[in-house]
Amino acid sequence: MEWLRTEYGRRCEEPERTRVNHTGIEWTEETWNIVRGCLMVSPGCENCYAMRFAHRLSGPGKPYEGLTRMTEHGPKWNGEVRLVPEKLEEPLRWRKPRRVFVNSMSDLLHEKVPDDFIARAFDVMRRASWHDFQILTKRADRIPDLDRFVEWPENVWMGVSVENEEVLLDRVDHLRRSGAQIKWLSVEPLLGPLPSSLDLTGIDWVVVGGESGSRARPMAPDWAQGVRDRCVEQGVPFFFKQWGNFGPDGVRRRGKKANGRELAGRIWDDYPEALPRAATRAHEAQFLPVIS
Repeated sequence: MEWLRTEYGRRCEEPERTRVNHTGIEWTEETWNIVRGCLMVSPGCENCYAMRFAHRLSGPGKPYEGLTRMTEHGPKWNGEVRLVPEKLEEPLRWRKPRRVFVNSMSDLLHEKVPDDFIARAFDVMRRASWHDFQILTKRADRIPDLDRFVEWPENVWMGVSVENEEVLLDRVDHLRRSGAQIKWLSVEPLLGPLPSSLDLTGIDWVVVGGESGSRARPMAPDWAQGVRDRCVEQGVPFFFKQWGNFGPDGVRRRGKKANGRELAGRIWDDYPEALPRAATRAHEAQFLPVIS
């Protein structure tokens, strides 16, 4: 059996198209990194896991060479961005339907990513209709502008990161104004309470999670439960991803695995109604050519 190493350093069997790659991200099944490099834009970026992973792969000749810098607070993005066009058509080779996180190591809507590259990515997502693609951005002001040059396929879930009340309204309003058919919020890391008046009109899914890593900041249980309560009240599917490095009692423990994923006595693994469509599209892939 041949093996390859992913961008995260994990081993997985080759060929990749025959299996789903378990990413370690609870709400997705595959990652598709067609842009490398980023820049911090808000407090939620401070301890970004992608910066740490990228720095490990930033040596000469490695995928993230020249994209990070070391500081007294650990590795940080340096603002450089690199497109990876050779990876654009990867999802067309994955026959088994899966949820695909678009750019787990960057931001597709980074200001240095040109419109035509984004349009090419959307074209691939439209053609790979048996997958569900999960896009996440902190650059929400660019979302409404996508309506000018992309069609929004039903298998594309457009999301924004929300870490506190300060960024909430601006990012969610931009998301609501878009033509995306599935709209979602990643409230991770949750760094403070969101208002009890949180309006989820037009939002199809909410993910909440605490922060992991050596510099993790704690998440108070009532912050997470407050978002959960708003979702239940408004009928929005809710997914609790993790406590992170601090448990529900606010005490740092061995890590996110030890702290578990239970909130208020149960696991919350709800998804938007779009998910069942992926299973019904499974047969579609059998009759499409594999891109080599």
